Amino acid sequence: MDPTSPDPAALRAKYRFDPATLRAKYREERDRRLRPDGAAQYTRAAGEFGYYATDPYTPRTERPARHDRVEAVVIGAGFGGLLTGARLREAGLDDIRLIDEAGDVGGTWYWNRYPGIHCDIESSVYLPLLEEVGTEPTWRYSPGEEIRRHAMAVARHYGLYDDTMFHTRVTELRWHDADDEWQVRTDRGDDFRARYVVVSSGTLTQPKLPGIPGIETFRGHTFHTSRWDHDYTGDKLEKLADKKIGVVGTGATGIQVVPHVAAAAEHLYVFQRTPSSVDERDNRPLEPGWTKSLPPGWQQERMDNFLTIVTGGQVSQDLVGDGWTATAALQRTFLSGSRTELTDEELELADFATMNRIRARVDAIVTDPAVASLLKPWYRYMCKRPAFSDHYLPTFNRPDVTLVDTADTGGITAMTPHAVVVGDTEYEVDCVIFATGFEVGVSGIVSGTLPVHGRDGVPLLQSWAHGPRTLHGFYSHGYPNLFHLGALQNANAVNFVHILAEQAVHIGAVVAEARKRGVRTIEPTAAAQDAWVATIRANARDTFTFQSECTPGYYNGEGKPRPISNSYGPGPVAFHELLRSWRTGDGFEEVLADAS
Repeated sequence: MDPTSPDPAALRAKYRFDPATLRAKYREERDRRLRPDGAAQYTRAAGEFGYYATDPYTPRTERPARHDRVEAVVIGAGFGGLLTGARLREAGLDDIRLIDEAGDVGGTWYWNRYPGIHCDIESSVYLPLLEEVGTEPTWRYSPGEEIRRHAMAVARHYGLYDDTMFHTRVTELRWHDADDEWQVRTDRGDDFRARYVVVSSGTLTQPKLPGIPGIETFRGHTFHTSRWDHDYTGDKLEKLADKKIGVVGTGATGIQVVPHVAAAAEHLYVFQRTPSSVDERDNRPLEPGWTKSLPPGWQQERMDNFLTIVTGGQVSQDLVGDGWTATAALQRTFLSGSRTELTDEELELADFATMNRIRARVDAIVTDPAVASLLKPWYRYMCKRPAFSDHYLPTFNRPDVTLVDTADTGGITAMTPHAVVVGDTEYEVDCVIFATGFEVGVSGIVSGTLPVHGRDGVPLLQSWAHGPRTLHGFYSHGYPNLFHLGALQNANAVNFVHILAEQAVHIGAVVAEARKRGVRTIEPTAAAQDAWVATIRANARDTFTFQSECTPGYYNGEGKPRPISNSYGPGPVAFHELLRSWRTGDGFEEVLADAS
């Protein structure tokens, strides 16, 4: 039979799975993990748990408060902030100030320094500005330290270290019409003015903790993977040789941490609520000088190629050729051949085949059938962020590693002074490492932790009382010269650095055009904003049906998904083309009405 046949009955016969049985299994596994408290099951690393968020890498130094003026302030020094700073520099701005709560640039890659950390997107498309800065990645999937050093190289290349404020949190933004400036206040007594403000505070910096009863009574050692305690573990984990360690969490971080801790500790307990889908990684060193033979523009071409494939588009050649692109291509062509669109049923069947292959990989690697059964993911492919590792699954063949499944108990039941409790069983450990991720989707502006007052002192969230109101996700009427980075009413993709790169290009182009015209304020007209909100709503994708069927996780609000997506429905490729057309057409008239 032709494997590209679109006939579902023929596919069921060929690949020997029954969709109804798999759907029932998926629902059963989802229901085992649903909790009525949803995201409230987690605790913020604040208050009595604030020490989990303390910077262990860079000492805080005292400095005098700033009371001056700058052309632009960029809040956040991860890749979004760095990219925007770079494009503003290219737009002619000399006086740019970066502000970040960390002790240096890098964002997520500043905080995450756990053993085994690598990017799960190929370095050639993930690391931005490779051609401009001259960085040459040494691994196909770069280790965290290489990524962090590249972020530092970007900051140096564009002079973004010249006026930075680290270990600083912005506490208020207030617009002053008389001066066409923003007043910026911080938690260190700074009170200064800025013509432009760009908010790129990110969503992967603030660690979250599971709200485990008795966590505060535990007398052993604990820390979060994003604040790795090298003093306790040793730089090569040599201090764990006589320790019983518990790792809580088996998402993208846990997948990378577990093999290294297992090799170093006396015994490792892995506490798992939901297994990740773990496909082959095939990381390898790159040949020195591999970029030198590539033509100018090679990285943008490669980024666009990757984005097109993973969002369901068709290309003549797959330039990256890895697990991400192979799976996307399979799910597009598995049933339909060269057709671009798949029906919902075809998508589901292709998804079943993909996940069956991933579950079969568990059986092929893990020798104990009972353990293998616990490690199998029973959900649709994109219900959780897919993981890739050649070392994670073999770790569970070690006699000094114990997998503890917590699905039926709603997670870890309790902690005592010496143990982690699941159901009626206590697991005595010397140290608990929380690989429980970050507060996702919680930026300062959206969460209200960064108050913003625009024209006439109106709070931004008040103007958004009936939903976000922006033009292209970047700016809002009544809040001049204020730019937002993120997926809200903008684009989204698995390689979010590409999304940020396009956003930075757009902001830089708008600011450059304003300076060219002598315009002091950049602000969308009410009509342009209303039209974009209507466009977002008209093109909104129904994500509720898919996400409500998924096992709980941060993608679906821990089992409480939003009814629709707030990103641009047709996808990032279409959105980036829309922005390019806007810039080459009459778009600037919608935001540069001030000719003073």
